[in-house]
Amino acid sequence: MWVLAVRARWLRWVVGVDGDDTLQSSMSSRFRPGNRGSIVIGSETLVAFKTLIYTRDPLTGEDRPVRIGSRCFIGGGSLILPGVTIGDECVVGAGAVVFDDVPARSIIGGNPARIIRRDADIAAYGQLRSSG
Repeated sequence: MWVLAVRARWLRWVVGVDGDDTLQSSMSSRFRPGNRGSIVIGSETLVAFKTLIYTRDPLTGEDRPVRIGSRCFIGGGSLILPGVTIGDECVVGAGAVVFDDVPARSIIGGNPARIIRRDADIAAYGQLRSSG
């Protein structure tokens, strides 16, 4: 998947997203940092199609950094609002609107996003491990 590797480098060098080489993001996902490095994404994280992550607060105009941990999955069509921190090993359901911090090892979804499950056993790229 050389295209995803090129996309990860482009996000880092051109857009200013601070992401690991293992970051996988859809070509239709959008990142809008107010400043270079104001979006930080951990290793082994997947950002699905038509996701929007931005840091510029539309009311105040201030840049509020977004942090996404390692081993996360951000579902398609999700919206991550400015100032949000998503912990390690989290799954964000498709279409979720995340406006508040998310604790590590959580599964969230909905509009507004709410915690569906805590202490989930999550592997690389947000895959759920088997329970047995």
